[in-house]
Amino acid sequence: MSEIKAKESLDLRGVLCPMNFVKTKLKLESMEPGEVLEILLDSGEPIQNVPKSIKDEGHKIVEVNREDDYFRLKIEKC
Repeated sequence: MSEIKAKESLDLRGVLCPMNFVKTKLKLESMEPGEVLEILLDSGEPIQNVPKSIKDEGHKIVEVNREDDYFRLKIEKC
């Protein structure tokens, strides 16, 4: 399986809810449908809340990887 390439990237480690979702949403709004955004999120509340909110907005989580103490998500804009 080939790696999904992200067009844009956001490091949201240390950014509290709901600002991490707001920043993700704003970045997605500037992208074209089908493009992929990679975000880095802390464990805990951010990884619990942001993916759910992204799906509620109609976008698709195409990859989730746990790194050391954070998560790397790839989101396809729909």
